[in-house]
Amino acid sequence: MKSVVETLNPTRVRLAVEVPFAELESNIQSAYKRIAAQVTVPGFRKGKVPPMVIDQRIGRPVVLEEAVNEAIPQIYQDAMRENELTPLAQPEIDSPSFGEGEDLKFTAEVTVKPKIDLPEWEGLEVQVDDIEASDDDISERLDVLRARFGTLVTVERAAANDDFVQIDLNATSDGEPVEGGQASGVSYQIGRGGMVEGLDEALAGLTAGETKSFRTTLVGTHEGEEVDVEVTVNAVKEQQLPELDDEFAQLASEFDTLDELRDDIRQQALNSKRIEQAMSARDKVLEQLIGSAGDIPLPEELITAQVEEHLADGHGDDDHRAEFEQNLRGNLTQQFVLDELVKAESIEVSQDELSSYIIQQAMRSRIDPNQLAQQLVDQGNLPAVVADVARGKALALAVEKAKVTDASGNAVELNRLREDGTLAEPGEVEGVAAPAVDGSFEFAELDGEAETAEAGEAETAEAAEAADDADEAEADADKKA
Repeated sequence: MKSVVETLNPTRVRLAVEVPFAELESNIQSAYKRIAAQVTVPGFRKGKVPPMVIDQRIGRPVVLEEAVNEAIPQIYQDAMRENELTPLAQPEIDSPSFGEGEDLKFTAEVTVKPKIDLPEWEGLEVQVDDIEASDDDISERLDVLRARFGTLVTVERAAANDDFVQIDLNATSDGEPVEGGQASGVSYQIGRGGMVEGLDEALAGLTAGETKSFRTTLVGTHEGEEVDVEVTVNAVKEQQLPELDDEFAQLASEFDTLDELRDDIRQQALNSKRIEQAMSARDKVLEQLIGSAGDIPLPEELITAQVEEHLADGHGDDDHRAEFEQNLRGNLTQQFVLDELVKAESIEVSQDELSSYIIQQAMRSRIDPNQLAQQLVDQGNLPAVVADVARGKALALAVEKAKVTDASGNAVELNRLREDGTLAEPGEVEGVAAPAVDGSFEFAELDGEAETAEAGEAETAEAAEAADDADEAEADADKKA
């Protein structure tokens, strides 16, 4: 096989392939077997029809066409691998030139990952904020804990901020009820937001039994539609919090005194801030790595297609389009650079690492891990998941090799940080402790990921869009809560 690559632009190539007739012999024999199993010829059992009879009854050109159709996908993949090209989409293959005794010739145009130079990634220097659990942090956490043990008491006064009210809602448009715009007996805390724009202002000052109307713009199913909303207050309740004393500490925790509870909450706050500090270090290392890589060519035709597909149902305005495209470009740039690091350091993904990732994603999505694992296999998304896990390992490696200091100039020992934010003793662990894997999944495809990962790259833009869609869905859910 001979192949020649013509670069159309940094992310688009035309591949010209030529294969000698003799190299297609196995495909021709395979075509005879498939045709023999499909045709019925008197005097021969199915599957036992000789090639000569097939040539007479069906025709040799049909056999050759069948052989070429089988051969081209594998030949294309071999040519891509031979030229070290990674496809990002399905190729556009022209009608092949082929006849009896002739070489098979065809061309394929395809969007590919750009060739980039991996920047220096070891020893990147980043600075993160100091960590401190202030008195305000402790008080805020104590208030949250007190709220969990608070009681609601009905009061005979006007509703004010932070009060809980029981309300009825009725939305109308031009006097007609809006579908799904009615609710009764809803419990709502004034000032929390997230339900209907203008609701907090309308409720302030109302007493039980009073009604008020206001005009608002809906979100969700009726997004952008202006309607009139009537809200009726059925009850006003005030939250009464328990006193901060030793008795509360015994009620809310395993501690006997409030001082012990405060110390524990302070430690929890420090643990959370260490995790935030580690995430900040990761983000800054990635930002610096991307910045030092320079301008990364992006597949414009693929980006355009993804944006149009995302907005095909008509949702979203120009601002949404611009935000989605910006996020997509950023995601692709990160993936391309991290993929180079994966390649340079020969980073591989183990069965345990893949299992851990799937379990974590299943917990986030609240579905059974086995069900998610089966979906990934059935939908052919396993290579994309493996690539994503490998990128995570590559970024972790860059963070591990980075020089991270806090604002006070102290070295931040991320290699001692456990998953819960506590610090391991020196020499106890290497790197951030990995989450425990409760169960495992065996994927036969994993042994061949070096080959299938290339196919997974075609999913990068789709994966980026799926992530953005998930964020939007979560935001919409918060608005409707």
